[in-house]
Amino acid sequence: MLLTDTDQALLAGAGGPAAQVAMRIIVEMARLAGAADLIDVTSAHIDGCLYHGQAGLEFAERLRQEGAVVRVPTTLNVASLDLLHPDRYRGDPETARAARRLMDAYVAMGCRETWTCAPYQLPERPGFGEHVAWAESNAIVFANSVLGARTARYGDFIDICAAITGRVPNAGLHRTERRRGQIVFDLRALPDRLLGEDVLYPLLGHLIGAGSGNLVPVVDGLPPGMAEDRLKAVGAAAASSGEVALLHVVGSTPEAPTLAEALQHRQPRRVVEVTPAMLLAARDQLTTAGPEQGPLVGVNVGTPHFSVAEFGELVALLAGRTVHQGVECYASTSRHVLARIESLGWLAVLETAGVRLVTDTCTYVTSILENSAGVVMTSSAKWAWYAPGNLGVQVVLASLRECVESAVEGRVVRDDAIWGPR
Repeated sequence: MLLTDTDQALLAGAGGPAAQVAMRIIVEMARLAGAADLIDVTSAHIDGCLYHGQAGLEFAERLRQEGAVVRVPTTLNVASLDLLHPDRYRGDPETARAARRLMDAYVAMGCRETWTCAPYQLPERPGFGEHVAWAESNAIVFANSVLGARTARYGDFIDICAAITGRVPNAGLHRTERRRGQIVFDLRALPDRLLGEDVLYPLLGHLIGAGSGNLVPVVDGLPPGMAEDRLKAVGAAAASSGEVALLHVVGSTPEAPTLAEALQHRQPRRVVEVTPAMLLAARDQLTTAGPEQGPLVGVNVGTPHFSVAEFGELVALLAGRTVHQGVECYASTSRHVLARIESLGWLAVLETAGVRLVTDTCTYVTSILENSAGVVMTSSAKWAWYAPGNLGVQVVLASLRECVESAVEGRVVRDDAIWGPR
Protein backbone atom coordinates (compact mmCIF):
# COMPACT_ATOMS: atom_id res chain seq x y z
CA MET A 1 0.00 0.00 0.00
CA LEU A 2 1.28 3.45 -0.92
CA LEU A 3 1.41 5.66 2.19
CA THR A 4 2.47 9.30 2.32
CA ASP A 5 5.16 10.61 4.65
CA THR A 6 2.41 12.02 6.88
CA ASP A 7 0.66 8.64 6.98
CA GLN A 8 3.91 6.96 7.94
CA ALA A 9 4.59 9.55 10.62
CA LEU A 10 1.18 9.03 12.21
CA LEU A 11 1.74 5.27 12.14
CA ALA A 12 5.04 5.81 13.91
CA GLY A 13 3.38 7.82 16.66
CA ALA A 14 4.38 11.35 15.64
CA GLY A 15 0.84 12.59 16.21
CA GLY A 16 0.46 10.93 19.60
CA PRO A 17 -0.96 7.57 20.67
CA ALA A 18 -4.59 8.30 19.69
CA ALA A 19 -3.68 9.32 16.14
CA GLN A 20 -1.40 6.28 15.91
CA VAL A 21 -4.23 3.92 16.85
CA ALA A 22 -6.60 5.68 14.45
CA MET A 23 -4.14 5.41 11.54
CA ARG A 24 -3.46 1.74 12.29
CA ILE A 25 -7.19 1.05 12.05
CA ILE A 26 -7.56 3.04 8.81
CA VAL A 27 -4.61 1.24 7.20
CA GLU A 28 -5.96 -2.16 8.22
CA MET A 29 -9.38 -1.26 6.78
CA ALA A 30 -7.67 -0.21 3.57
CA ARG A 31 -5.86 -3.53 3.40
CA LEU A 32 -9.11 -5.44 3.87
CA ALA A 33 -10.77 -3.34 1.15
CA GLY A 34 -7.91 -3.96 -1.27
CA ALA A 35 -7.11 -0.24 -1.53
CA ALA A 36 -3.81 0.78 -3.12
CA ASP A 37 -3.61 4.00 -1.11
CA LEU A 38 -5.44 6.43 1.16
CA ILE A 39 -7.17 9.68 0.23
CA ASP A 40 -7.99 12.90 2.08
CA VAL A 41 -11.50 13.69 3.31
CA THR A 42 -12.85 17.19 3.87
CA SER A 43 -15.30 16.35 6.66
CA ALA A 44 -16.62 13.56 8.87
CA HIS A 45 -19.93 12.71 10.50
CA ILE A 46 -19.79 10.53 13.62
CA ASP A 47 -22.42 7.90 14.40
CA GLY A 48 -20.48 6.38 17.31
CA CYS A 49 -21.78 9.02 19.76
CA LEU A 50 -25.04 7.04 20.17
CA TYR A 51 -24.62 4.96 23.32
CA HIS A 52 -24.94 1.21 22.67
CA GLY A 53 -22.88 -0.07 25.60
CA GLN A 54 -19.67 0.12 27.56
CA ALA A 55 -17.34 -0.83 24.72
CA GLY A 56 -18.18 2.27 22.67
CA LEU A 57 -17.73 4.50 25.69
CA GLU A 58 -14.35 2.99 26.58
CA PHE A 59 -13.13 3.36 23.00
CA ALA A 60 -14.07 7.06 22.82
CA GLU A 61 -12.70 7.88 26.27
CA ARG A 62 -9.41 6.14 25.49
CA LEU A 63 -9.03 8.25 22.35
CA ARG A 64 -9.83 11.41 24.29
CA GLN A 65 -7.46 10.55 27.15
CA GLU A 66 -4.66 9.90 24.67
CA GLY A 67 -5.05 13.33 23.09
CA ALA A 68 -7.26 12.70 20.06
CA VAL A 69 -8.26 15.80 18.09
CA VAL A 70 -10.17 15.72 14.81
CA ARG A 71 -8.28 17.06 11.77
CA VAL A 72 -11.33 17.87 9.61
CA PRO A 73 -14.68 19.57 10.37
CA THR A 74 -16.69 16.88 12.16
CA THR A 75 -20.40 16.78 12.96
CA LEU A 76 -22.12 14.51 15.47
CA ASN A 77 -25.05 12.22 14.86
CA VAL A 78 -27.99 11.78 17.23
CA ALA A 79 -27.03 10.69 20.73
CA SER A 80 -29.07 8.94 23.40
CA LEU A 81 -30.17 12.10 25.23
CA ASP A 82 -32.10 15.23 24.34
CA LEU A 83 -30.02 17.86 26.12
CA LEU A 84 -32.50 20.64 25.28
CA HIS A 85 -35.48 18.71 26.65
CA PRO A 86 -34.03 16.51 29.43
CA ASP A 87 -37.49 15.81 30.83
CA ARG A 88 -38.27 13.73 27.74
CA TYR A 89 -35.86 10.95 28.81
CA ARG A 90 -37.51 7.95 30.55
CA GLY A 91 -34.62 5.52 30.78
CA ASP A 92 -32.53 4.59 33.80
CA PRO A 93 -30.15 7.19 35.29
CA GLU A 94 -27.03 5.02 34.94
CA THR A 95 -27.53 4.69 31.18
CA ALA A 96 -28.10 8.42 30.95
CA ARG A 97 -24.83 9.14 32.76
CA ALA A 98 -22.89 6.82 30.44
CA ALA A 99 -24.58 8.35 27.39
CA ARG A 100 -23.62 11.85 28.52
CA ARG A 101 -20.02 10.80 29.10
CA LEU A 102 -19.92 9.46 25.54
CA MET A 103 -21.31 12.72 24.15
CA ASP A 104 -18.78 14.73 26.14
CA ALA A 105 -15.89 12.58 24.91
CA TYR A 106 -16.65 13.32 21.26
CA VAL A 107 -17.10 17.04 21.92
CA ALA A 108 -13.73 17.06 23.74
CA MET A 109 -12.11 15.71 20.56
CA GLY A 110 -13.24 18.82 18.66
CA CYS A 111 -16.48 17.57 17.12
CA ARG A 112 -19.38 20.01 16.66
CA GLU A 113 -22.42 19.58 18.92
CA THR A 114 -24.84 19.14 16.01
CA TRP A 115 -26.54 15.95 17.31
CA THR A 116 -28.43 15.29 14.08
CA CYS A 117 -28.88 12.35 11.73
CA ALA A 118 -29.38 14.85 8.89
CA PRO A 119 -26.10 16.81 8.67
CA TYR A 120 -27.02 17.63 5.06
CA GLN A 121 -29.62 20.08 6.47
CA LEU A 122 -26.86 22.20 8.02
CA PRO A 123 -25.64 25.27 6.09
CA GLU A 124 -22.24 23.68 5.39
CA ARG A 125 -22.48 20.48 3.39
CA PRO A 126 -20.12 18.77 0.94
CA GLY A 127 -20.22 19.52 -2.74
CA PHE A 128 -20.24 17.32 -5.82
CA GLY A 129 -17.28 14.94 -5.98
CA GLU A 130 -16.02 15.88 -2.52
CA HIS A 131 -14.64 12.97 -0.48
CA VAL A 132 -16.02 12.72 3.07
CA ALA A 133 -16.19 10.13 5.84
CA TRP A 134 -19.81 10.00 6.93
CA ALA A 135 -21.48 7.44 9.15
CA GLU A 136 -25.27 7.11 9.79
CA SER A 137 -26.96 5.20 7.00
CA ASN A 138 -29.41 7.86 5.80
CA ALA A 139 -26.72 10.56 5.81
CA ILE A 140 -24.44 8.32 3.76
CA VAL A 141 -27.01 7.63 1.07
CA PHE A 142 -28.03 11.31 0.93
CA ALA A 143 -24.43 12.51 0.59
CA ASN A 144 -23.64 10.03 -2.16
CA SER A 145 -26.93 10.27 -4.03
CA VAL A 146 -28.38 13.76 -3.64
CA LEU A 147 -25.21 15.80 -3.10
CA GLY A 148 -22.96 13.70 -5.31
CA ALA A 149 -20.28 13.69 -2.61
CA ARG A 150 -18.35 10.46 -2.04
CA THR A 151 -18.33 8.37 1.12
CA ALA A 152 -18.20 4.70 1.93
CA ARG A 153 -20.69 3.27 4.42
CA TYR A 154 -18.58 4.04 7.46
CA GLY A 155 -19.69 2.81 10.86
CA ASP A 156 -18.94 3.29 14.53
CA PHE A 157 -15.22 3.56 15.46
CA ILE A 158 -14.08 3.87 11.84
CA ASP A 159 -15.83 7.24 11.56
CA ILE A 160 -13.85 8.89 14.36
CA CYS A 161 -10.59 7.32 13.12
CA ALA A 162 -11.16 8.98 9.74
CA ALA A 163 -11.90 12.30 11.47
CA ILE A 164 -8.68 12.08 13.55
CA THR A 165 -6.45 11.19 10.58
CA GLY A 166 -8.32 12.99 7.79
CA ARG A 167 -7.72 9.87 5.67
CA VAL A 168 -9.77 6.95 4.34
CA PRO A 169 -9.14 3.98 2.03
CA ASN A 170 -9.33 4.79 -1.66
CA ALA A 171 -11.97 2.12 -2.23
CA GLY A 172 -15.68 1.46 -2.61
CA LEU A 173 -17.91 4.40 -3.45
CA HIS A 174 -14.97 6.79 -3.40
CA ARG A 175 -14.13 5.32 -6.82
CA THR A 176 -16.11 6.22 -9.96
CA GLU A 177 -16.40 2.69 -11.30
CA ARG A 178 -18.03 1.50 -8.07
CA ARG A 179 -20.77 4.12 -8.42
CA ARG A 180 -22.27 2.63 -11.59
CA GLY A 181 -25.98 1.81 -11.41
CA GLN A 182 -26.61 -1.93 -11.69
CA ILE A 183 -30.30 -2.58 -10.99
CA VAL A 184 -33.13 -0.44 -12.39
CA PHE A 185 -36.46 0.11 -10.63
CA ASP A 186 -38.85 1.15 -13.41
CA LEU A 187 -41.78 3.25 -12.13
CA ARG A 188 -43.35 4.12 -15.47
CA ALA A 189 -46.34 1.85 -14.80
CA LEU A 190 -47.38 3.79 -11.68
CA PRO A 191 -50.38 6.14 -11.99
CA ASP A 192 -49.75 9.87 -11.65
CA ARG A 193 -51.95 10.04 -8.55
CA LEU A 194 -49.47 7.85 -6.65
CA LEU A 195 -46.45 9.89 -7.77
CA GLY A 196 -47.97 12.89 -5.99
CA GLU A 197 -48.39 11.07 -2.67
CA ASP A 198 -45.63 11.51 -0.10
CA VAL A 199 -46.23 8.00 1.27
CA LEU A 200 -44.97 6.56 -2.03
CA TYR A 201 -41.37 7.57 -1.35
CA PRO A 202 -40.57 5.75 1.92
CA LEU A 203 -42.36 2.68 0.55
CA LEU A 204 -40.34 2.84 -2.65
CA GLY A 205 -37.16 3.10 -0.60
CA HIS A 206 -38.14 0.06 1.47
CA LEU A 207 -38.77 -1.89 -1.73
CA ILE A 208 -35.43 -0.80 -3.20
CA GLY A 209 -33.46 -1.69 -0.09
CA ALA A 210 -35.03 -5.13 0.20
CA GLY A 211 -34.53 -5.87 -3.50
CA SER A 212 -31.09 -4.46 -4.33
CA GLY A 213 -28.72 -6.61 -2.31
CA ASN A 214 -25.24 -5.15 -2.82
CA LEU A 215 -26.11 -3.63 -6.22
CA VAL A 216 -26.34 0.14 -6.82
CA PRO A 217 -29.99 0.92 -7.64
CA VAL A 218 -31.34 3.32 -10.25
CA VAL A 219 -34.89 4.71 -10.09
CA ASP A 220 -36.42 5.54 -13.46
CA GLY A 221 -39.84 7.07 -14.07
CA LEU A 222 -40.19 9.71 -11.34
CA PRO A 223 -40.84 13.37 -12.26
CA PRO A 224 -37.54 15.22 -12.73
CA GLY A 225 -36.25 17.63 -10.11
CA MET A 226 -37.57 15.75 -7.07
CA ALA A 227 -37.70 17.65 -3.77
CA GLU A 228 -34.88 16.81 -1.37
CA ASP A 229 -37.27 15.61 1.34
CA ARG A 230 -38.73 13.00 -0.99
CA LEU A 231 -35.25 11.86 -2.02
CA LYS A 232 -34.35 11.75 1.68
CA ALA A 233 -37.34 9.48 2.35
CA VAL A 234 -36.36 7.07 -0.42
CA GLY A 235 -32.72 6.88 0.64
CA ALA A 236 -33.35 6.51 4.37
CA ALA A 237 -35.76 3.64 3.82
CA ALA A 238 -33.43 1.90 1.33
CA ALA A 239 -30.53 2.17 3.76
CA SER A 240 -32.64 0.64 6.55
CA SER A 241 -34.18 -2.37 4.79
CA GLY A 242 -31.00 -3.03 2.80
CA GLU A 243 -27.36 -2.04 2.46
CA VAL A 244 -27.93 0.79 -0.02
CA ALA A 245 -25.36 3.59 0.28
CA LEU A 246 -25.95 5.18 -3.13
CA LEU A 247 -28.96 5.32 -5.40
CA HIS A 248 -29.50 7.22 -8.63
CA VAL A 249 -32.83 8.87 -9.45
CA VAL A 250 -32.96 9.68 -13.15
CA GLY A 251 -33.53 13.40 -13.69
CA SER A 252 -33.03 14.32 -10.02
CA THR A 253 -29.64 13.18 -8.70
CA PRO A 254 -26.43 14.65 -10.12
CA GLU A 255 -24.91 11.47 -11.54
CA ALA A 256 -28.14 10.45 -13.27
CA PRO A 257 -29.21 13.12 -15.77
CA THR A 258 -30.17 10.17 -17.97
CA LEU A 259 -30.62 6.46 -17.40
CA ALA A 260 -27.62 5.73 -19.64
CA GLU A 261 -25.35 7.97 -17.59
CA ALA A 262 -26.56 6.46 -14.32
CA LEU A 263 -25.59 3.04 -15.70
CA GLN A 264 -22.27 4.45 -17.01
CA HIS A 265 -23.44 3.36 -20.48
CA ARG A 266 -23.63 -0.32 -19.62
CA GLN A 267 -26.58 -2.68 -19.32
CA PRO A 268 -28.23 -3.24 -15.93
CA ARG A 269 -28.02 -6.64 -14.35
CA ARG A 270 -31.73 -6.59 -13.63
CA VAL A 271 -34.84 -4.45 -14.17
CA VAL A 272 -37.70 -4.41 -11.64
CA GLU A 273 -41.05 -3.09 -12.86
CA VAL A 274 -42.66 -1.48 -9.81
CA THR A 275 -46.44 -1.79 -9.43
CA PRO A 276 -48.91 -0.30 -6.93
CA ALA A 277 -49.40 -3.79 -5.51
CA MET A 278 -45.69 -4.05 -4.70
CA LEU A 279 -45.77 -0.71 -2.86
CA LEU A 280 -48.89 -1.68 -0.96
CA ALA A 281 -47.15 -4.90 0.06
CA ALA A 282 -44.24 -2.80 1.34
CA ARG A 283 -46.69 -0.76 3.43
CA ASP A 284 -48.10 -3.98 4.85
CA GLN A 285 -44.58 -5.20 5.72
CA LEU A 286 -43.90 -1.98 7.63
CA THR A 287 -47.22 -2.15 9.49
CA THR A 288 -46.94 -4.55 12.41
CA ALA A 289 -50.31 -3.70 13.99
CA GLY A 290 -52.78 -6.42 13.03
CA PRO A 291 -56.59 -6.46 12.72
CA GLU A 292 -56.91 -6.70 16.51
CA GLN A 293 -54.68 -3.67 17.02
CA GLY A 294 -54.88 -1.72 20.23
CA PRO A 295 -55.79 1.96 20.57
CA LEU A 296 -53.74 4.69 18.92
CA VAL A 297 -51.33 5.97 21.58
CA GLY A 298 -48.71 7.84 19.56
CA VAL A 299 -47.62 9.53 16.35
CA ASN A 300 -43.90 9.93 15.63
CA VAL A 301 -42.44 11.85 12.70
CA GLY A 302 -38.96 13.13 11.90
CA THR A 303 -36.85 10.05 11.23
CA PRO A 304 -34.61 11.23 9.63
CA HIS A 305 -34.87 14.62 11.29
CA PHE A 306 -37.64 16.89 10.04
CA SER A 307 -36.61 19.73 7.73
CA VAL A 308 -37.98 23.29 7.77
CA ALA A 309 -40.12 22.45 4.73
CA GLU A 310 -41.60 19.41 6.47
CA PHE A 311 -42.46 21.49 9.52
CA GLY A 312 -44.21 23.95 7.23
CA GLU A 313 -46.32 21.10 5.90
CA LEU A 314 -47.05 19.85 9.43
CA VAL A 315 -48.23 23.32 10.55
CA ALA A 316 -50.48 23.58 7.49
CA LEU A 317 -51.98 20.12 8.07
CA LEU A 318 -52.77 20.90 11.70
CA ALA A 319 -54.54 24.11 10.62
CA GLY A 320 -55.26 25.30 14.14
CA ARG A 321 -56.43 21.91 15.46
CA THR A 322 -55.01 20.10 18.48
CA VAL A 323 -53.73 16.59 19.08
CA HIS A 324 -56.17 14.25 20.82
CA GLN A 325 -55.55 14.03 24.57
CA GLY A 326 -54.93 10.27 24.37
CA VAL A 327 -52.18 10.54 21.74
CA GLU A 328 -48.51 11.43 22.23
CA CYS A 329 -47.31 13.27 19.13
CA TYR A 330 -43.56 13.74 18.66
CA ALA A 331 -41.55 15.45 15.93
CA SER A 332 -37.78 14.89 15.97
CA THR A 333 -35.43 17.46 14.49
CA SER A 334 -32.03 19.11 14.84
CA ARG A 335 -31.08 22.12 16.94
CA HIS A 336 -30.42 24.06 13.74
CA VAL A 337 -33.90 23.43 12.33
CA LEU A 338 -35.51 24.02 15.75
CA ALA A 339 -33.99 27.51 15.81
CA ARG A 340 -35.31 28.16 12.31
CA ILE A 341 -38.90 27.13 13.05
CA GLU A 342 -38.85 29.12 16.29
CA SER A 343 -37.84 32.23 14.36
CA LEU A 344 -40.74 31.61 11.96
CA GLY A 345 -43.20 31.41 14.85
CA TRP A 346 -44.01 27.76 14.19
CA LEU A 347 -42.64 26.32 17.42
CA ALA A 348 -45.31 28.01 19.54
CA VAL A 349 -48.00 26.91 17.09
CA LEU A 350 -46.86 23.29 17.24
CA GLU A 351 -46.56 23.20 21.02
CA THR A 352 -50.01 24.76 21.41
CA ALA A 353 -51.38 22.05 19.11
CA GLY A 354 -49.86 19.36 21.34
CA VAL A 355 -46.81 18.40 19.24
CA ARG A 356 -43.77 17.62 21.40
CA LEU A 357 -40.41 18.53 19.87
CA VAL A 358 -37.40 16.23 20.32
CA THR A 359 -33.82 17.23 19.47
CA ASP A 360 -30.39 15.60 19.77
CA THR A 361 -31.85 12.08 19.59
CA CYS A 362 -34.73 10.11 18.09
CA THR A 363 -37.75 8.45 19.61
CA TYR A 364 -36.96 4.98 18.27
CA VAL A 365 -33.47 4.80 19.84
CA THR A 366 -34.03 6.16 23.34
CA SER A 367 -36.68 5.92 26.08
CA ILE A 368 -39.05 8.80 25.40
CA LEU A 369 -42.52 7.38 24.73
CA GLU A 370 -44.74 7.41 27.83
CA ASN A 371 -47.15 4.79 26.50
CA SER A 372 -46.12 1.94 24.20
CA ALA A 373 -49.10 -0.34 24.97
CA GLY A 374 -50.94 0.40 21.76
CA VAL A 375 -50.46 1.54 18.17
CA VAL A 376 -47.94 4.17 17.13
CA MET A 377 -48.20 5.75 13.67
CA THR A 378 -45.32 7.12 11.66
CA SER A 379 -44.64 8.50 8.19
CA SER A 380 -41.07 7.16 8.34
CA ALA A 381 -40.13 3.78 6.92
CA LYS A 382 -36.96 3.90 9.03
CA TRP A 383 -38.94 4.42 12.25
CA ALA A 384 -41.34 1.65 11.25
CA TRP A 385 -38.43 -0.69 10.46
CA TYR A 386 -36.60 -0.28 13.79
CA ALA A 387 -39.18 0.68 16.42
CA PRO A 388 -40.94 -2.70 16.82
CA GLY A 389 -37.66 -4.37 17.76
CA ASN A 390 -36.27 -1.46 19.78
CA LEU A 391 -39.44 -0.45 21.62
CA GLY A 392 -41.82 -3.38 21.29
CA VAL A 393 -44.58 -1.20 19.82
CA GLN A 394 -47.21 -1.93 17.18
CA VAL A 395 -46.58 0.33 14.18
CA VAL A 396 -48.77 1.67 11.39
CA LEU A 397 -46.96 3.25 8.42
CA ALA A 398 -48.90 6.09 6.79
CA SER A 399 -48.50 9.44 5.05
CA LEU A 400 -47.88 12.61 7.05
CA ARG A 401 -51.42 13.74 6.26
CA GLU A 402 -52.84 10.47 7.60
CA CYS A 403 -50.65 10.74 10.70
CA VAL A 404 -51.94 14.23 11.45
CA GLU A 405 -55.59 13.25 10.93
CA SER A 406 -55.08 10.25 13.20
CA ALA A 407 -53.37 12.33 15.89
CA VAL A 408 -56.26 14.81 15.90
CA GLU A 409 -59.04 12.20 15.86
CA GLY A 410 -57.37 9.83 18.31
CA ARG A 411 -57.74 6.80 16.06
CA VAL A 412 -55.97 5.29 13.05
CA VAL A 413 -57.06 7.04 9.86
CA ARG A 414 -55.75 5.85 6.47
CA ASP A 415 -56.96 6.58 2.97
CA ASP A 416 -56.75 3.28 1.12
CA ALA A 417 -58.52 4.71 -1.94
CA ILE A 418 -55.23 6.09 -3.29
CA TRP A 419 -54.03 2.54 -3.92
CA GLY A 420 -57.02 1.40 -5.94
CA PRO A 421 -58.30 -2.18 -5.62
CA ARG A 422 -55.94 -4.67 -4.02
